[in-house]
Amino acid sequence: MKVDVLLGLQWGDEGKGKVVDVLTPNYDLVTRFQGGPNAGHTLEFEGQKYVLRSIPSGIFQGGKVNIIGNGVVLDPLLFKQEAEALAASGHDLTKRLYISKKAHLILPTHRVLDAAYEAAKGDAKIGTTGKGIGPTYTDKVSRNGVRVGDILCDFEEKYAKAKAKHETILGSLGFKYDLSELEAQWFEAIEYLKRFKLIDSEHVINGYLKEGKSVLAEGAQGTMLDIDFGSYPFVTSSNTICAGACTGLGVAPRRIGDVYGIFKAYCTRVGSGPFPTELFDADGEKMRKQGNEFGSVTGRPRRCGWVDLVALKYAVMINGVNQLIMMKSDVLDNFDTIKACVAYKIDGVETSEFPFELNDKVEPVYVELAGWKCDMTKMQSEDEFPEEFNAYLSFLEEVLEVPIKIVSVGPDREQTIVRYTEE
Repeated sequence: MKVDVLLGLQWGDEGKGKVVDVLTPNYDLVTRFQGGPNAGHTLEFEGQKYVLRSIPSGIFQGGKVNIIGNGVVLDPLLFKQEAEALAASGHDLTKRLYISKKAHLILPTHRVLDAAYEAAKGDAKIGTTGKGIGPTYTDKVSRNGVRVGDILCDFEEKYAKAKAKHETILGSLGFKYDLSELEAQWFEAIEYLKRFKLIDSEHVINGYLKEGKSVLAEGAQGTMLDIDFGSYPFVTSSNTICAGACTGLGVAPRRIGDVYGIFKAYCTRVGSGPFPTELFDADGEKMRKQGNEFGSVTGRPRRCGWVDLVALKYAVMINGVNQLIMMKSDVLDNFDTIKACVAYKIDGVETSEFPFELNDKVEPVYVELAGWKCDMTKMQSEDEFPEEFNAYLSFLEEVLEVPIKIVSVGPDREQTIVRYTEE
């Protein structure tokens, strides 16, 4: 069997959680391969709304096993809050959520370091969520990290060593902080973490594959936030692309099967960083309002703009996407004209290739298509799609050279239409 990978193709917030939830019945195991609690996946079904930050989005379907992989960075306190909230709503995870021993822990001092580094940048802030993600990955790469498996042996010593290192850095920055309350809660959460099955996840996942069982790998954030291929330096601290599933789970490249690429019918971004198609007019505000574009973890308003096919085609290429999933189609229901960026103009030269660096010199080149001007939220099959919407789908497929297999017309899991077009 293969590992199918599901990931975002834009700057995150594409709607990955909903799609994982919809696809989970087709799989025996759902895994999360990178990122941390800065990535919120929102799911809505049966009149309830859930926001997952570290827990895989397959947790609600059919008692399937879910694994937090080694590529994830985990904050025990935020994990405890998330798991307890789910338990209170009737979803006890202790028997079907496993956690990799090799996942790195976000320490209380990582959060403080995140705030200190961001404050030191002044106007050059990245727009971090302040969850300690960057400092945790920094410690991982510099071989100073503390891992989940460490809580089972000599943990106090390992924690104290890491904390002392962080406090030295904070002292040099002159940053004032008080850890007492946060640290006490954090250690309570460490004890809570021990209730879950802590595993050598690479052995378990490959064991599932050897037994012929199906695995779905869920990414966080989006391709354009990848540490190597995103809009650097305004990126996250991990590999959000398909290759990250191999290192974040311990599976070989030959084990990768279908790659589902998720994108919105338009585009959004949270925080700082370049965004060539961003709108500062009534259309951008209309998208934000219609799409409820506010961060599920941070609550920050998202920047909105037209779909960027230069960046999207680039994301399709480096991920090896063979199936596309378009989200939030209904948000564009009331637009007379739909625009799509098909090229960039840089210093007067037009290009369809994604450049080394996005900056103020990048000017989007648009084509315009007719809007469909009807309510799609009640539609249940492809046969009901208006002509103009079908034209938009066909145009996107022609440019991206990949079929759009699933279309979402609303936030609920029932508002998901599988298309039966030929590849």
